[in-house]
Amino acid sequence: MGDKKTGIIIVAGGKGNRVGGTLPKQFRILGQLPVLAHTLQAFAQALPGAPIVVVLPAEQIDFWKDLSARFNTPAHTCTVGGSERFFSVQRGLAALPETVDLIAVHDGVRPLVTEEMILRTVDCAAHYGSAIPVVEVADSLRRITPEGSTPENRTPLRIVQTPQVFDAKMLRDAYRTEFCPDFTDDASVFERAGLSVTLCPGERSNLKITTPDDLLTAQGILLCREMAREEDL
Repeated sequence: MGDKKTGIIIVAGGKGNRVGGTLPKQFRILGQLPVLAHTLQAFAQALPGAPIVVVLPAEQIDFWKDLSARFNTPAHTCTVGGSERFFSVQRGLAALPETVDLIAVHDGVRPLVTEEMILRTVDCAAHYGSAIPVVEVADSLRRITPEGSTPENRTPLRIVQTPQVFDAKMLRDAYRTEFCPDFTDDASVFERAGLSVTLCPGERSNLKITTPDDLLTAQGILLCREMAREEDL
């Protein structure tokens, strides 16, 4: 990683409809902290002093500022997101200092990302200009067709995660393009600009909180990690 400075964009604009309830999933309490606070802590511990921008809907910013003040939440700035993730990342880029060399973009509802994974992706991007964490597909797959369904070979497929980390200038240039509905993540924007992405190992525990079951799974992972830390003491 050398002396390259990393800026961090945490995209946290989800409404959490699939989780249920009225409280957006990024604000749900997981263990002793809100989901989003876990995410911020992970990056602050891995990259001390790195500037962090949290992108939220305008109507959620005051609520988050009040909620985060009740916990030991790392320093960060907030900016208003857009109607699509693409526009939210654009606004996050505008809020980051121009002096950063690398930019990591992470889903706010991936609170279990580890310090090791963050440093691994940042180191990969420092060497290759981009780093996209992926994991192998474990389940069997079927492709739906008009005639029914057919088995799909999972061997060449990978599940994409965040943080996705890029050379700062290259990512800023890539995000100057026009919005396209095909943009599913930052890697797809980066590639549309004619730039190549480098895959690196992700972690299965780096799950994205989407459903009530995900919250239960995350609680279990946190408990296991706490027990492991106690055994090491």
